[in-house]
Amino acid sequence: MSYHEVNFIEMRVIGCLMEKEVTTPDQYPLSLNALVNACNQKSNREPVTHFTELEVQDAVDALVTRGLVTEINASHSRVSKYQHRFCNTEFSDLQLSSAETAIICLMFVRGAQTPGELRSRSGRLHSFQSRDEVELALQSLQTKTGGPYVRQLPKEPGKREQRYQECFCIDSERPKEAVVESATSVSRDGYTEQLEAKVKELEEQVEKLNVRIHELENASGL
Repeated sequence: MSYHEVNFIEMRVIGCLMEKEVTTPDQYPLSLNALVNACNQKSNREPVTHFTELEVQDAVDALVTRGLVTEINASHSRVSKYQHRFCNTEFSDLQLSSAETAIICLMFVRGAQTPGELRSRSGRLHSFQSRDEVELALQSLQTKTGGPYVRQLPKEPGKREQRYQECFCIDSERPKEAVVESATSVSRDGYTEQLEAKVKELEEQVEKLNVRIHELENASGL
């Protein structure tokens, strides 16, 4: 695993720390409880998750071990707090502009997005003046030394813009995709049940017709 590669829950943890560092600096670094709430909040998260405190703690511990998160033990508080060292620190070789940081943060907490979505959702993180500015930042993230850090996804049918996805998460199946797959599986199962019920109904009708035919044959003396 390379230094900046993370799994899905680790990505969500880092994304939340990056977000709160900018949007609520007076509450940053975050306690474990605040971090769990940030990971599972229902707004500005895709997909919405239900991570337990233990799951988040395990992810944080793994990130601390790798130096991507630091634990802060303040003398006036019994509660440990956490801050990210993922990028833009003196110890990190990943140095991003404000625009690039906003894009990575948004992708970490909301998944793949179009340039238009990134611009409309970035207000509290960075003020993009135009869609072109978003695309310039995306291009920079694709061509940076050590990258690419984002990649363009294939165009979806009926969509005007193509989505971009971060290149840090090593999980091949993201939770959102798993939900879609599960829903598709349920749909297939339901369709199979309908077909089986229809076949059974037709078999019963054929059996009734055979009985009726035998009755008619017997009545006619054939």
